[in-house]
Formats: sequence, structure tokens, C-alpha cells
Amino acid sequence: MFSKILVANRGEIACRIIRTLREMGIGSVAVYSDVDRAALHVRMADEAVPIGEAPAASSYLVAERIIDAARKTGAQAIHPGYGFLSENAPFAQACADAGIVFIGPRPSSIFAMGSKTAARDLMSRAGVPIVPGANCSSLDDARAHAQTLGYPVMLKAAAGGGGKGMRLLHRPEELASAWDRARSEALKAFGDDTVYLEKAIIQPRHVEIQVLGDQHGNVVHLFERDCSIQRRHQKVVEETPCPGASADLIARMGEIAVRGARAVSYHSAGTFEFLLSPDGQFYFLEMNTRLQVEHPITEWITGVDLVREMIRVAAGKKLSWSQDQVVRRGAAIECRIYAEDPSRNFMPSPGKIQCLRTPSGPGVRDDGGVYSGCTISSFYDPLVSKLSVYAPTREQAVQRMRRALGEYVVSGIRTNLVFHDRLMAHPDFVAGRYDTGFIERNKDSLLVDGYVPPGEQHAPAVAVALAAARLELAGVASGRQQTDQQSGLSPWTASHRARTLRS
Repeated sequence: MFSKILVANRGEIACRIIRTLREMGIGSVAVYSDVDRAALHVRMADEAVPIGEAPAASSYLVAERIIDAARKTGAQAIHPGYGFLSENAPFAQACADAGIVFIGPRPSSIFAMGSKTAARDLMSRAGVPIVPGANCSSLDDARAHAQTLGYPVMLKAAAGGGGKGMRLLHRPEELASAWDRARSEALKAFGDDTVYLEKAIIQPRHVEIQVLGDQHGNVVHLFERDCSIQRRHQKVVEETPCPGASADLIARMGEIAVRGARAVSYHSAGTFEFLLSPDGQFYFLEMNTRLQVEHPITEWITGVDLVREMIRVAAGKKLSWSQDQVVRRGAAIECRIYAEDPSRNFMPSPGKIQCLRTPSGPGVRDDGGVYSGCTISSFYDPLVSKLSVYAPTREQAVQRMRRALGEYVVSGIRTNLVFHDRLMAHPDFVAGRYDTGFIERNKDSLLVDGYVPPGEQHAPAVAVALAAARLELAGVASGRQQTDQQSGLSPWTASHRARTLRS
């Protein structure tokens, strides 16, 4: 086993990895840019090495500096987390060339699944169902293929992810401008302007299967995550089990994902993403050859520490269990807490956190990388934390998440906490009736400032009481403990009563 590992990332995922390293008795090395000198992951690690200026292109994306930091500190392995260099095949190869273990799949596996067009072809040959589509070398080529596929179609960047270089087209006249915009966006984001077409699946769920393999040929799946609650093709809320899928369907999807992983000799953690259509058919979307942002909910229901297993696999050990030993229990939900303003199209809201109080209690987990007084930088993704909950049933998990959101206090920046609170109370979400277009269809009730749900317009005083209680909670978190002298109620009690009246 390794004695020291460098974490080539920042924020909450770096903190998450460092925690497991500490439990395993493995030394941790953090890397940081100029603006991250006082970041939480730097404070948590045993050692820390500066790697450059604030822009990621000058620090976290510079492979040579990260490998040099590993050499200088004597780190035997590098865990890339997610994002940055986590799915960069040349970086994985550079680690190997330097005699440093890359905690992830082989470079060949990353390369094979890195291009969406190449991955589609490879998975199709392996018997994995794919969305009908076509590669396009020119606009005229795209026009012909779109006509054959039939509108609506989806234009996608071949090297893309996170919704960049992606356009949904309903009519032929939309193609020309979308072609230029998608290629330009793809080139800027990925350095590759190759795009392709897929037949658009209307009102699908976005369901992914977590896989894990070792270097001895063993591959298992750890069930599914429903990631359909998205804005601009970016996931916001994830849950497991998927409310719209039977156990038999998930078992079939799991078998297909394992087959796909074996086709590229995959080891380490990875995720197969599928579109699940309303008729129960599912289609391969892409494979993420890394740890997913939403991995905590899989850990909740299986009891598996995915980071620990990735480290064990990278050290050459076999998986801790076989497929029939992987057991699912209960339900889990994750909300991504961002420094952003949902009422302004989820515009980032960087700045200094004046006060932070995270929720706790039974079945609550907050994977964060910030603290009171730290700054959410404009240079990186504005993720504050990932709030996840576990409960025996989905109904109880939704209730627990609402309770946890009510305890979450952040001041100094705008966040999407109110959005999440509204979502958890929406009757269609509570019933599990949603797809990837849910936020767009319900934006008036989920995103607009000052919106009061039908049936509650008669009680504006309740909203005022709730706002006042939250302000008092912020006072508690910053050390200014106060109670209402007239009523004798603590802010916790006032908040609970206001929430009860709203429910």
C-alpha cells in the first residue's frame, strides 16, 4: 500500500479524498494555486505545494508541475479527483512514465472513452445500446444526417461534457447557426471543434450506473443514480434509487455497463451514463472515466467508500466483494449547493463567505471545501458543498433533505438553497415525476424571486417569519446568539413553526 498520495485537485473533492487517506493512514499532499493558499484542502493536508497562478490553465491543469510536486514530496501516487486532469490520458501516461501511480483507469481506457464518437462506436460493437446518430464532417453532412434521423436532433461536441457544445434542434432552419456556435464553443472549451448528431430522446431521465473494476479482471456495478434534475445540461440534484425504474431494468442496465467496462479492460471507478426514455428503453450516452461528483449517494446505499476502493485497486489489490455481495439499502439524495443566483439564470455569485453553518444530525452528510471567512473564487466552479441525506425510504429522504436545507446557513454570497427547498416541496418531485426538462418547465415556481406557491398567497406573514428566523439563525452562527424577547422562542423553534405552516 502507498505511504503518501498527492491529491491533484481542490475544493470539496480534495477534502473528501484527504479524509479517506487519513483513515487509511496514508500521508496526503495538497497542491494549490495562488488564490487557494488559505483553502480548506490546503489546511487539511499533511503537506502542500504551490503550483502556479489562479487560472486553472496556469496551475491545476499543468501536468508537469503536479508531477514535479509529487516527486519533490515523495508521493508514490496521484489521485486526480474529478475535473481538471482526471480524464486526461496523456497525464495518466505521464504519471506512469515518471514512476508514479495514477489512481484511475489505464491511459488506454481513458483514451478509448474520451471521444464521444469513438466511445459510441466502441460501445455499439460491445452490444451496448446507443442513441441513433451520425458523425458529421461538414454542415451539409449534418443536414443530410439530420434529415435521415428526423427532428428533433441533438448536436454535441465529440470531446465535450457538462453541456458545452450542445444544442437541441427542433427544425432544419436552426441547424446552420447552431453548427457554428457549437463548434466554436467546443473548440474554446476542449480544443476540438468536432461535433456529431444524435436523435433527441424527448423527456428522458438521465440515469447512470456506477462501475468499479480491479486489475485482475473483476468488474461490478453499484446500482444507479438518477441525475435528471439539471440546468443547462448540468446536474443539480441526484438520487438513488431512480424513481422511474424497476429493479429488473436497473439490473439490465448494470449488466450492460459491466459489459461496456470489460470491453475497454476498465479498472478503478467509472460511470456509464444512459438516457432512459419514457417507454423504458435506455441508450448509452457516455462514460466518465473518473470519480463522479455525486458518488456520496452510492456510498450511502451500499456502504462502500469509493475513494478507498480506488486506492486499493491502484495498489494492485482485488475488489473487496463480488457482484452478489453488493447490497443496496434505503434511499439517498444529493443537492449541489452552489454560490449562484437561480433567479438570474444560475449566474455565479463568487465572494467572501461571512457566515457558514452546515446541517448535521441523523443521515446527513455535507461534503464541503469552504469555511466562514473564505472566498469563493471566480476562477473555478462555484460549488460550496454537496449536501446528501440517507433514509430507509425515498419519502423519508425527501423529508430529511428539507430539514437539512432548513438548517443550512450561508451569508455573504448568493446560493441556490431556496431553489433546492422549493424543489423538495414540489409535488411532482415529491411524487418522483420528473425528467431532464423539469427545471425549465417549472422555472416560474422554482427560480423566480418572491414566488409564493398556489394556496399560500393568503399567508405572507409566514414568509416574513421564515425570513426573520433565517436571519436570526445567521446571527447564531456568527456568535450573536439572540432570541425573541417577547415570545421567548429561539430562532430554531421559529424556523420550525414557519416551515410547518408553509407545509
